[in-house]
Amino acid sequence: MSVVLPSSASGAAPAPGKAPTAALNAAAASFAALTARLDYLAAEDVELVRRAYRFADEAHLGQLRNSGEPYITHPIAVAAQCAEWKLDAQALMAALLHDAIEDCGVTKPELVERFGSAVAELVDGLTKLDKLQFDTREENQAESFRKMLLAMARDVRVILIKLADRTHNMRTLSDAPRAKWGRIARETLDIYAPIAYRLGLNQTYRELQELSFRHLKPWRHAILTKAVAKARSRRRDLIQKVQRDVETAFAAAGLQVRIAGREKTLYSIYRKMDDKHLSFAQVTDIYGFRLVVPSTIACYTGLGVLHQLYKPHPGKFKDHIAIPKINGYQSLHTTLVGPSGVNVEFQLRTEAMHVVAESGVAAHWLYKAAGDADQGERLSAKWLQSLVDIQDETRDAREFWEHVKVDLFPDAVYVFTPRSEILALPRGATVVDFAYAIHTSVGHHASAARINGEQVPLRTELKNGDVVEVITAPVSTPNPAWLGFVRTGRARSKIRNYLKTLAQAESERLGEKLLSQALRAEGVRKLPGIEADYQAIWDKLLRFTGNRNREDLMTDIGLGKRVASIVAKRLMTLLAERGEKPDALLMSRERFTAHENVSQGAVTLDGSENSSVRFALCCRPVPGDPIVGYLGHGEGLVVHTDACGVGQRLRHKDAERFFAVEWADEPVRSFETGILVTVRNDKGVLARVASTLARAEADITHVEMPDESQQDSTDLRFVIAVRDAAHVESVLRAARRTPSVLSARRIVPAP
Repeated sequence: MSVVLPSSASGAAPAPGKAPTAALNAAAASFAALTARLDYLAAEDVELVRRAYRFADEAHLGQLRNSGEPYITHPIAVAAQCAEWKLDAQALMAALLHDAIEDCGVTKPELVERFGSAVAELVDGLTKLDKLQFDTREENQAESFRKMLLAMARDVRVILIKLADRTHNMRTLSDAPRAKWGRIARETLDIYAPIAYRLGLNQTYRELQELSFRHLKPWRHAILTKAVAKARSRRRDLIQKVQRDVETAFAAAGLQVRIAGREKTLYSIYRKMDDKHLSFAQVTDIYGFRLVVPSTIACYTGLGVLHQLYKPHPGKFKDHIAIPKINGYQSLHTTLVGPSGVNVEFQLRTEAMHVVAESGVAAHWLYKAAGDADQGERLSAKWLQSLVDIQDETRDAREFWEHVKVDLFPDAVYVFTPRSEILALPRGATVVDFAYAIHTSVGHHASAARINGEQVPLRTELKNGDVVEVITAPVSTPNPAWLGFVRTGRARSKIRNYLKTLAQAESERLGEKLLSQALRAEGVRKLPGIEADYQAIWDKLLRFTGNRNREDLMTDIGLGKRVASIVAKRLMTLLAERGEKPDALLMSRERFTAHENVSQGAVTLDGSENSSVRFALCCRPVPGDPIVGYLGHGEGLVVHTDACGVGQRLRHKDAERFFAVEWADEPVRSFETGILVTVRNDKGVLARVASTLARAEADITHVEMPDESQQDSTDLRFVIAVRDAAHVESVLRAARRTPSVLSARRIVPAP
């Protein structure tokens, strides 16, 4: 998988200060460096790639890289990596041309004319990615990240070429000024390596991690390199013995096998030492073997052969064939206690699994003949599609980043549906995450759940092997509290989108009520309809307010972004121009009773308004209290009691934002209010008071009890849920009759 150029046979970055010779420069800059890799393409496709090379070579003529090499060596190296993945001719042409627009002044129309629209679109997508700067400012990083992922979702070849580009840049980072190492390496480790992993490009993922580690922490990298080299030389005989033993055992069992040594990367050793506070000597699973066998059955047979050869380490077996990793990776993993008590890890897989394991989503091009290779492609395509879905519901870049970043670092847990289908979710995922992974409607209407046949709360975290059954009900809807525990970006975005849509619909209804009320004060009994007769009036009003349509205007009024009385005055003017006159009697009656509950235009509240109406925490109004409504800036309608000092100060400062509101005859829920109970510091007094409140049918939602044990009395502050003001009074009377209670009253803000 490494990009092998004549100037660097190992694929490693050239050492600083060692400029290649002119002959090597010329060889690396020639098309011959790439031709040998294009044997999988048809002759006409090779000729198209050659044309792109000639164009790029001419465009970059005279440009040099930091190493002193001609700049064209970089596009050739990127194209060579893409050829390793067997990408099509269009992708290779885009790889050769990917810097042409940015660095050479070539235009997109010129590329369309010369190479076709598909190649031009790929180059344009890559150019936009190159402009992205992942700096430390979170908003910029989030926006850049969003653009990159969406470009990737539209055509995965864009990100494959970008990863090849980043890999070659990391291999040659030692030639760049040292001041740039930290930023570029950190960006690679935080952004590009996780994307490579998520797409199943494991070799690229490991290499990007390794190169980032080398440039982020060069001293630690050098120390670990020496330590691993010493350990390798000490254990060379042991490793050779294990390999001979395995080959002999497989031959005796009649199994074909291809064995390759596999060594832990320096970065993974460093992470294990750092995370678990281990010394190098304590990291025992540095060495391993990868066994490639002809079939899936041979994987399991080979596992039996290995377990007969050496003792397995308890708890160190993983079956990623039956349950693939979240990025499509499949293999059997087992750790055995080898000679001299040294732990050795083995991975068993088929050739098709090996291609998917190393190349992930690129296996679509690399191994089209193998049906098994479709697994990684399907999972990656599903994730890419989910990015588009989240984008459709989330326009805010930071919110988008919050949704998807957890999916880039999936420490997966595997669970089963009742039909025994396997689902991979991030560790810490809950029943609600599972429900949304099944289908949006299952998530929206989830009401209860069973795990392994037992009833559990929806917030229950899932464990490997759980069989999860979600029970739905048509009346169930997403709860804002779910956002506090869901783990997947899909579930979070679906819940937020539902709540936003719900809030918008409620705000629209509230806005219509408020505008109707304000219009009555102008002498108009009802809002003009949406008939053709009134369309011109609505068009003029929308131009005045700057809204796109009638629904947006009503929503803005309901959210407090537009003042209903101002909109009503403008609407009345437009109606008057049309010849409609206000009703003088209605106008006088409405204006003189504007803040009285008898007002016919008042907004009626029954507790079902949800997010469009809030009941002020300063006075906590309940049905039966005289109330007024304040339309805050962008926060919907806030309801205060008429006597609330906070409300009175707001009315004095911003009177036009107050509206008449009244209680419905039969509110549909209970309401919270605060009470203050002063008690003697007797033993068990809190329990007695709580019991009294419960008997009075008041639900306690919050209680505060200061530490005043040295004093004779103390104040207990309760927030209780009650039906109405009469219910509050009966609760207070019951509290006053309780032994040790000195007084009980409702908490009201100071005027």
